[in-house]
Amino acid sequence: MPLTISELMSKMPGAFIPEKAAGVDAVIQFKFTGAEAGNWNATIKDGKCSVAQGEVSSPKMTLTADSADYIKIFTGELDGMQAFMQGKIKLGGDLNLAMKLMQMFKIR
Repeated sequence: MPLTISELMSKMPGAFIPEKAAGVDAVIQFKFTGAEAGNWNATIKDGKCSVAQGEVSSPKMTLTADSADYIKIFTGELDGMQAFMQGKIKLGGDLNLAMKLMQMFKIR
């Protein structure tokens, strides 16, 4: 059975690698389009990651993607950098954070 966005987002804290996030204090807004459209956010602070559904008022970074493409990135079927270059992912805010984000989670 394919992974859903809510399953993927609930797995994010478990896939988080705290030592890769040293000094990071950020809220990231995820805006998903497509089959599983919706808003989620992740807070990374003090070596911890928490995820919630909904929008936040002032995220440090915003990631917009089709829900199916984001699942493919998280499962390793699609390269995140390629997806960005192809316009499948749109980023706003702190782009350095986006680069770090790829290393902060173990992609299976």
